[in-house]
Amino acid sequence: MTLKEKIAQLVSIQASDLLENGDLSVERMRRYLQDGIGQITRIAGNRHLVVKPRRAAEIANAIQSYLTEKTRLRIPAIMHEECLSGLMGYGATVFPQAIGLASTWNPAIVSDVAATIRKQMRAIGAHQGLAPVLDVSRDPRWGRTEESFGEDPYLVARVGGSYIRGLQGMSPKDGVIATGKHFVAHGFSEGGRNSAPVHVSMRELREVFLYPFEVAVKEAGVFSIMNAYHEIDGVPCASSSELLTGILRREWGFEGLVVSDYNAVRRLQTFHHTAHDGEEAAIQAFEAGIDVES
Repeated sequence: MTLKEKIAQLVSIQASDLLENGDLSVERMRRYLQDGIGQITRIAGNRHLVVKPRRAAEIANAIQSYLTEKTRLRIPAIMHEECLSGLMGYGATVFPQAIGLASTWNPAIVSDVAATIRKQMRAIGAHQGLAPVLDVSRDPRWGRTEESFGEDPYLVARVGGSYIRGLQGMSPKDGVIATGKHFVAHGFSEGGRNSAPVHVSMRELREVFLYPFEVAVKEAGVFSIMNAYHEIDGVPCASSSELLTGILRREWGFEGLVVSDYNAVRRLQTFHHTAHDGEEAAIQAFEAGIDVES
């Protein structure tokens, strides 16, 4: 692989960037996909488009055909979508928010819900779902509490594990990659503000906030983990080698894919100010353990 081809596998592109007037643009695919691409971001759930299921599948197939026929290495891309309470797309089934699913205290129901989401995602050509949220929510002021499975780490771990198993299925051939997020302690932010710093002891971090992720890795076999936006003790999660490599990979033995939250890498420059430009931000994230900028 050339250096450009290697770098291309580390990034994603919005599906809408490949379209012009609602149709795929050959010129844009040549411009953005000539060296391949790691992931395609949200065909069905793109905020710039209204794409019905059949059309989403057609677009996904056309992009994959271009990658496997027109690029040198012929590597297909991973298509990812949001699927927190159902596939985020036109015509998909809408299920209760995560906090409502957890309120059933019934992991089997959650697994069935995730299995339905998996079938609908596979039907449109998607391979990865950006869920479940494994954040333990300990501050009701946090504006994303409804995305979580609640305040109890054991419940979050059990329900989250069931969601992962339902979404991933029995085999990668017919399953969808689950993505446990946001690694870690996103639901314990200062003042309940999204992306605000987290102040937590190592004991509480491990016993409460890391616990559902550890269960997801060791028991549920989650294929992907997504970093959180915030910092812990002054170190952004997106550039924390202690979290993304030390604990996740070396201690827990995680062998899957670590993806960034949207714009999390760029935020090392614009929000955390630990990098002076995008290049330095990318280096920090990559060396810490992020595999793909989603």
